[in-house]
Amino acid sequence: MTEKQIRKTLLAKRQELTDLLDVSADDAAPVELDQTQQGRLSRMDALQQQAMAAETQRRRHRQVQLLDAALQRLDEGEYGYCVNCGEEIEADRLTLDPATPFCIAHAR
Repeated sequence: MTEKQIRKTLLAKRQELTDLLDVSADDAAPVELDQTQQGRLSRMDALQQQAMAAETQRRRHRQVQLLDAALQRLDEGEYGYCVNCGEEIEADRLTLDPATPFCIAHAR
C-alpha cells in the first residue's frame, strides 16, 4: 500500500471509532436504581450492561490512541517498523491491523 492509502485507512478507522464513541457515550452512564420501577435482576442486568459498555468505550479509546500513534509514525517515516527492534513489520500483519506497532516477535 502507498503512504496515501495507509493514511486514508488509518483515518477512516479512527473516524469510525470516534463516531462509535460519540453514539455510545450514554451507554456507560451511571444506572439509576429505582427499586419501585425495577426488580433486583433488572438492576443487575442494567449494571452489567453499564460495565460492558464502559469496557467497550475504554477499548475504543485505546484503539484511537494506537491509530494516532500509527499516524504519527507515518508522519515521521517510521510506519511499518517495529518500535522495539526496528525490523520491518510484515505486510500481512499491517493489512490485518494497520495500527500495530510491533513485529510478530514483539507482539507477544
